[in-house]
Amino acid sequence: MSDVAIRCQGLSKRYRIGERESYRALRDTIANAVRAPFHLFSKSRRSGEDENSAANTFWALNDVSFEVKRGEVVGIIGRNGAGKSTLLKILSRITKPTAGEARIDGRVASLLEVGTGFHPELTGRENIFLNGAILGMKKVEIKERFDEIVAFAEIEKFVDTPVKRYSSGMYVRLAFAVAAHLEPEILLVDEVLAVGDASFQKKCLNKMQEVGKHGRTVFFVSHNMAAITRLCPRTILLENGRVLADGPSPQVVGTYLRAGTGTIAAREWTENAPGNEIARLKAVRVKTEDGRVAEEIDIREPVGIEMEFEVLQPGHVLVPNYHFYNDEGVCAFITIEHDETWHRRPRPVGSYVATAWIPANFLAEGALSVGSAVSTFDPSMVHFYEADAVAFQVIDSLDGDSARGDYTGNIPGVVRPLLEWTTRYSPGKQAEIDAKERVS
Repeated sequence: MSDVAIRCQGLSKRYRIGERESYRALRDTIANAVRAPFHLFSKSRRSGEDENSAANTFWALNDVSFEVKRGEVVGIIGRNGAGKSTLLKILSRITKPTAGEARIDGRVASLLEVGTGFHPELTGRENIFLNGAILGMKKVEIKERFDEIVAFAEIEKFVDTPVKRYSSGMYVRLAFAVAAHLEPEILLVDEVLAVGDASFQKKCLNKMQEVGKHGRTVFFVSHNMAAITRLCPRTILLENGRVLADGPSPQVVGTYLRAGTGTIAAREWTENAPGNEIARLKAVRVKTEDGRVAEEIDIREPVGIEMEFEVLQPGHVLVPNYHFYNDEGVCAFITIEHDETWHRRPRPVGSYVATAWIPANFLAEGALSVGSAVSTFDPSMVHFYEADAVAFQVIDSLDGDSARGDYTGNIPGVVRPLLEWTTRYSPGKQAEIDAKERVS
């Protein structure tokens, strides 16, 4: 068996704008593909097509090449529209490439969308056995893992209910539990974990880490830089359908944040705004004290993160909050609004602008990305969370008046506060003798 689990060579995918592409259900494509353990998906450019003259075409992937060795855990990052989901659909054999080839060696389980691969009329129990059979597992093997799958998905009471009656959260829990526990050799995971609650997301990340340690290949698409750096020693950065960077995760994540490929200092949403029927995000901005939008902030100056959001339904106690991550994907801190005007008070319908101010000489130098959210705490509900909504760079000073003082070397840490120090001095015995001699 080859030590390469996934090999992509010159992979390209072109869509015609306005044209619909027909897809088969994932269970059908996998059922066809698992008849052989080695899968090759390739296509050549058809001669006679004038590709350059097609103004109404869009290349979602353009000449993408890489290899993933067996047992590697690889992250895929990039802006929306960079080609991440298209790549996973090709690897899952849901769609065909326009050019190039994707070669996959091993049984594949994919978790791309809520409910992907489930038959809505079948119960949770029946879908577990169906998905296990698609992966080529024997019934006795599925039975051995059945209780563990149900317990992980937390659906014990609903295992014999048709999945069409499941909530989106139940769908995701069961889909992930099936994909992770039925021991595929290659696990492809798109960022569907955002549907689950925080405790389940943490459980999923721990499970993926466990899967990787057992020598199975994991291909993980996410906007969560902390999850990427925690799970994936290697990360591939896509931009405009091409591989922009491929290497150790901290370096690639830093490239994503610093190069402006991930986010900018101000973003606005006029269509498809993050949120639900209760609240929607309209804009997030990084601002200086004098009101300018800025991508670079002097460490000695305060910085404000401004969130503009709209409340669509009255009667909900809504709490804006921000999540700050450094260029290694480490959560520097989370801040929650404490405005007494709205503390435990339902917000009426309307537009709001909430700004969190970070004091001068608090943040360490480097790139920071900011996730923007509005939540309800009782009951716990996240109305929207936009990871990497904005990003900015903190520039430290070498003038000697910041927290680094006169030291010019690297200073680790996620924050760098200029703390107040007090020093008490008591002269030593020799100093007292010298002072007396000078007096005499």
